[in-house]
Amino acid sequence: MTKTISLADDAYDALRAAKRPGESFSDVARRAARLLRQQVLFDRSVRVEMTDEEADDLKRRIYADRDASLEPRYTP
Repeated sequence: MTKTISLADDAYDALRAAKRPGESFSDVARRAARLLRQQVLFDRSVRVEMTDEEADDLKRRIYADRDASLEPRYTP
């Protein structure tokens, strides 16, 4: 089944930029949704004692990994 949705130009541009060669926009949306679910599960499940500095560093690394997975991958 196919659904038609409307996107703001900036949202379309973000999805297009995240699209990898051979990927459909549906694939990009699935990947983004999966990453969001993983983040939500992580936010709910991890209870570790650490300093604020350690927590900030962990969050920066997680977001960097997430952002890297959404970046377009160009192959020459």
